[in-house]
Amino acid sequence: MKCASKLLLAAALATTPAAAQDGDRYTRALAAGYKASFLCSDLFNAGQTVEQVERDDLQRTYASLEPLFPELKADIDRQARTVRVAFDETLPPRVAAWRPHLGCAQLPIGADPASASLLPRLSVDPAIDRSDRLPWPHGDQKAAAKPKGDAKALAEAVDDAFDRRTYGQGSETTAVLVVQNGKIVAERYRHDFDMHMSQRTWSVAKSISATLIGAAVQQGLIDVEAPAPVPEWQSPGDPRAAITTDQLLRMASGLHSDHAGNRTDALYFGGTAVTEQAVAWPLEAAPGTRWRYANNDTLLAIRGLRAKLEGEAKLAFPMTDLFWRIGMTRTVPETDWKGNFILSSQVWTTARDLVRLGLLYLNDGVWNGERILPPGWGDYVSRLGSAQPPAGGYGYGAGFWTFPKGSGLPEDAYIGRGNRGQYLVIVPSRNIVIVRRGYDGPGTGFDLDSFTRDLLAALE
Repeated sequence: MKCASKLLLAAALATTPAAAQDGDRYTRALAAGYKASFLCSDLFNAGQTVEQVERDDLQRTYASLEPLFPELKADIDRQARTVRVAFDETLPPRVAAWRPHLGCAQLPIGADPASASLLPRLSVDPAIDRSDRLPWPHGDQKAAAKPKGDAKALAEAVDDAFDRRTYGQGSETTAVLVVQNGKIVAERYRHDFDMHMSQRTWSVAKSISATLIGAAVQQGLIDVEAPAPVPEWQSPGDPRAAITTDQLLRMASGLHSDHAGNRTDALYFGGTAVTEQAVAWPLEAAPGTRWRYANNDTLLAIRGLRAKLEGEAKLAFPMTDLFWRIGMTRTVPETDWKGNFILSSQVWTTARDLVRLGLLYLNDGVWNGERILPPGWGDYVSRLGSAQPPAGGYGYGAGFWTFPKGSGLPEDAYIGRGNRGQYLVIVPSRNIVIVRRGYDGPGTGFDLDSFTRDLLAALE
């Protein structure tokens, strides 16, 4: 693995810009980073076209950044698999560069584009079978089965998910996949998608992170009830050293952050590193006493896991110890420029790979006779913590959500939920997994509760 710490930072800085100009410049830097990152990942992870990216991932996004996208020109090098987006006369362009199995990483603002050659790379490169010759669920042979229930009602509900009105006015569905008793009983994609085209998971990555922590627990690498092994918190007297991995997974760390929810702009689009930003926030509440949804908590749980790994495993663990073992061969977790996984959001995956994750939980953490997660890990991630979101809404376990009480949905169901309409629904009592992917925009949410109710009714 090449050392990312040798990245060269450009020294060209404006001398005395006004504060307003600085703010505008930083916003332009973020917008350029956003455009470079999504173009890079969608082109080289997912195989999408530039037109698709401009229509979907660069539309209906952040109000402060989206108006700038058209004027920021992207320079795409398909041979080198890099994207450069210029944003300022005095600084180099923002750069995102692709690497096998690790996807795209952004260079810091001001970095020399040549520094892309120094980004961390994975030396493990197995011959992954993506030929579709293997049967479902280990591979991607087409595997439609007749549902147990009302096939017509099931088909109608799936069709309605794509009509942009039944489950949300203006919603934009790209994929729906339903598995019953381990068999695919419904699968549909938007006209320009297929089963191999991936999308960003957004916060469904938090559910993936909880699963990776489970794999580490099974191997004896992590004790979730023990203090999280975050190296930056180990100075004598640091009160954050007492925060447990369980509290991080449950959004109950008590840490302050500038934004709750999914706004981690400096990391996602600004090219900073997890070990520069996420580790630096102070406490503002006693750990375990307050629920606050924050990307940093998930990032810190994975930072702690990385600290327990050695050598190549620091980069290879998600693939070698989870994804490739259960057939998630088209799932790409991305890193920052220092090699820290951005596993709060930045994972590209397919609908079929997400269903495989759900099947792992339905099988109590066992895949093809091999135990990957501890027994009962599904019960752990779906069990509500003592600190919860406001009453009346969705509940929160450890990286997974639960449906609101009184929703009429199975009480044992749990959910991976992500921005723009990414959903993974696991229903153990019905042996059903549901995945819906989309590009919903602000104010155009998808009604997951009604959709899930209709699917389950059809599969009675």
